[in-house]
Order: sequence, then C-alpha cells, then structure tokens
Amino acid sequence: MKGTILITLRKMIVVAAVLLTTLVGFSQSNNFEVVKGLELMDLIYQNLDMHFVDEPKPGKLSKIAIDAMLKDLDPYTVYYHEANMEDYRLMTTGQYGGVGALIRKMGDYICISEPYEGNPAQKSGLRAGDKILEIDGKNMVKKPSEEVSQALKGPKGTTIQVKVLRNDKDEVMLSITRDEIKIPDVPYANIIGNGIGYIKLNSFTQTASEEVKKAFLDLKAKGMSQLVFDLRDNGGGLLIEAVKIVNFFVPKDKIVVTTKGRIKDENQIYKTQYEPLDTEIPIVVLIDEGSASASEIVSGSLQDLDRAVIVGQTSYGKGLVQRTFDLKYGSKIKLTIAKYYTPSGRCVQKLEYYDKNEDERPKEIADSLIRKFKTTNGREVIDGRGIEPDVKVKLKEFSRLTAMLVGKNFIFNYATEYQKSHPTIASAADFKLSDADYNQFKNIILKDTFDYSTASEEVLKKMRKTAEEEGYFDESKVEYEALFKKVTPSKQRDLDKFKSEIKELIENEIVSRYYYQKGRAEHAFRDDNFVDKAKEILLNKATYNTILKK
Repeated sequence: MKGTILITLRKMIVVAAVLLTTLVGFSQSNNFEVVKGLELMDLIYQNLDMHFVDEPKPGKLSKIAIDAMLKDLDPYTVYYHEANMEDYRLMTTGQYGGVGALIRKMGDYICISEPYEGNPAQKSGLRAGDKILEIDGKNMVKKPSEEVSQALKGPKGTTIQVKVLRNDKDEVMLSITRDEIKIPDVPYANIIGNGIGYIKLNSFTQTASEEVKKAFLDLKAKGMSQLVFDLRDNGGGLLIEAVKIVNFFVPKDKIVVTTKGRIKDENQIYKTQYEPLDTEIPIVVLIDEGSASASEIVSGSLQDLDRAVIVGQTSYGKGLVQRTFDLKYGSKIKLTIAKYYTPSGRCVQKLEYYDKNEDERPKEIADSLIRKFKTTNGREVIDGRGIEPDVKVKLKEFSRLTAMLVGKNFIFNYATEYQKSHPTIASAADFKLSDADYNQFKNIILKDTFDYSTASEEVLKKMRKTAEEEGYFDESKVEYEALFKKVTPSKQRDLDKFKSEIKELIENEIVSRYYYQKGRAEHAFRDDNFVDKAKEILLNKATYNTILKK
C-alpha cells in the first residue's frame, strides 16, 4: 500500500512539474531538467522509505536537501522552515518571541553573554556568565548554540523553566515568561560635543526609518548642528527602509537606488517620495567591512549625491536584492531577485557566486571589469568593490595576546567575577579600571598555562628554515637567537606592553554588566578613532567642503 501511494505521489509531482513549467514559460530543455530532477528526488525518497536500514526522517532530509541546493546559488537565498519563523521575524521586524538575551559558547556550555535591559531574561534574574544546564527539563550541556537559541524562543506569554550554573557552583532554577522582544534599530543616539549628534543604526527592519527619524528630531531639539551616522557592522535589511532614510537628507524625487533583475518586473527605480527633514546639515557616515546591503545603499547614495562624507573602511560589497515568497505549510523562501545600483549607476557587488574557485569560494569581480563613475559634483567612484570611503581610517590591530584573552573568555570571565564584588560602578562614560584591578587580572592570566605565538616569531621560524636550507644560518645564528628572544611571547612582558588595549576591552565588558548595550556604546566613544576622525572633519568646514567638491 505504501509503495502504491508513493508511486501515485510521484506521478502527481511529474504532472504538476509539467504544468508549472508550461505556465511560467521555461524553455523545453528546462522543462525536461525540472521534471527529471523532481522525479529523481521522488524516486530517492521512495527507495529510502522502503529499503534504508533505519527509519528515515523525511522532514529533516528534505530540509537538508533544500538547504544544500540553495547554498550552491548564493548565501542570501534561504529556505525558512515553519520551525524557523522566529528567525524570519527577527530578520524583517527586529522582533521575536523569546527571553531577550545574547548567548555564547563556552566549552561544553552555552552561557548568557548579555541580557537585554528591560526584557524577560534580565527581569527574571538571568545574569551574564550564567551557564545554561536545562530548559524545561531538557539537558542543554554540549548542545549547539542554535538548539539552545531555538529552545529559548517561543510565543509571547509562554513560560519556560531554565536551570543555570552560576559561579561554577550554584545551580539556580528560573521561571521566565517569554515576551515580544524588539531589538532596537537605533541602540544609541546622543550629542557627543560641539553640537555634533551621533546616531548608531544596527539594522534595517520595518521600524528603522522611524527610529532614525525620532532620534534625529530629538537631537535637533537638543541643539544638534552636525551629524555622525554610524552604519558600522550593520549587515542591512529592508531596501525600502534605506530609501526612506536617504529621503531624510535628500530632496523629493531624487533617485536613491535602481534594481535590475532577470525578470522585468524586478526592474524598479526607487526615488525619494517625501519632503526631507534637513538637506543642509553636514553629515559623516561611518562604514566598515561589516556594512552591507541596505547600509551600502544609504552610504553609496549619499556619497553619489555628495550629501555626506563617507569615513572608515571599504564596505562588504553586497549589491544583491532579496524578496521573500510564501510557500505551503507555513514556510517561506527568500530569493535573490535582482542587483541594485546607486544613483551614479554603479553596483557594489564584490563577489561572483556563479564563478567559484577550485575551493568553492566565490571569486571577486576581476580588476579588469571594475568601472569608474561620477558623483553629482564629479568625484570619481568605482563599482564592484563595495563602498570606498572618502576618508579611510585605519583599524585598530590588537596583539595576539589580546585576541587570545578575548577568544578564550578571560576578559568575559573577569567581568563576571568583578560584578560579584562591585554592586555599582561609575557611569559608562567615566568608568575606569584601577591599576590594582588590572594587576589582579594580570595575576589570573600569569597563573594560566595557555600558550600563544606572535606573528614575528612565526616569520622568524620560517626565515630560519629557509636560511638553513640555503646554508646561511650558521653565519647569523647569534643575531637570529638574540632577535628571536625579543619576539618570543612573554605573558608578563606583553600584559604590560599591551595594557592599554586590554584594559579598554575589560572596561567595556564590565560596563555592559551594569549599563547593557547602551552603556557599551557610550563607553566606546573614549577610544573610537572612527568617531574622532568624523568629528575632526565636521569641525573643519573647509575640509568637509573640499572632500565633497562643494
């Protein structure tokens, strides 16, 4: 009986495929390939169901097959199973049903790295550093982050029991009622001196433009006369929100972005539709390699229209547009449907996903294919490489030791211990770690047995090997060993040498325990060379105008 049902199902699939391909106008060769692929897939399911040694899980298998198929296209074409709808909602709205906390992997445990202020996790007493043992009685030790995240999410009003390990000794059971979690698109906005306003935008969900508008008007009411608009590490979101935000600073009826796809209906021109908020206020937009998609539409459009100075690092280079389509059974698919072009006519897409290297990594657009375009004032810009900033800022490079301290959670764990003995601290902007506290941290590190290497040490080792092969090493052995000794890692020496950068990270982690995300942003201004450069440009009108060729 089962076999008969499967055969009938297969016939139905084939007939449906023929009808579908005829309706949408595929070529005859495509008709055959579609029907062939669907029929083979059904035959594979049939044989698995009838003959595989263990009972197969068809739902899981189909999702794996779909994901693998889409992965071969590009990273942005994604299937959302009905079980992943909270992830989809988070992407488009910034909202999801859950407890409101960031989590991270630490050894065998998933631990709370940062509760969101005012949300169920924080209200129920969950703390940064708590290690999740169980959720509703189900063991979460040695589970992947994705599984724990899914267990924490769920409909508003539902309650879960979460058992955590606190201080590595106390087991604490907490009852947490899920709520509608809204991650703010604008986590921080303020006046940062000399009439300069600062707005940080983290994402482009359905509320992004409204949050930016509110922040902008609030700062104007406080006396803002210049703006730093921070799009660093903003991976993008909804295209229409990017258009609305550009509209705040650009007159009505200006082209912001154009989309072009294989299907003519996807060829659209998006213009500003409303009267702007302010077309005169000087603006610096901050970008880095984490700024992508909608962030590049905003920064690229404002650059092409000579409406803002772009400062920072070259952006990610995602010039592709996605649209979501509803499927059956509560699932969805997000498809890449077009490329977008900024007002000058350039597409910032950096990678070619259909032309991959032997290791399956996509190739960059060849230098020979890069084209030059002109902004409104005649400044030269290029395509195929993301958004190149008008003024580049060098990224801070942390030492190998500092990277090790972050990666192995030494700084995170110290902040957890620090909070235990310090009920309160100074304001986020004023907090500083004392030398005594840093020495305490240093003693913890010196007692640990971890090893690390410096880049200089690794280069010298390679140089020695080459010198030995060529027969020159014996002549320079003394000099080599003296130099090698100087670059060989020493925890004691490096903890002193890189004290300032290590302290900066410790302070920021500690501040987050008391003032959460807003505190992190406020504290970071003290050592932010991107913001410093933005302020420098805004405070020198001649420099600002020269960059924009005004």
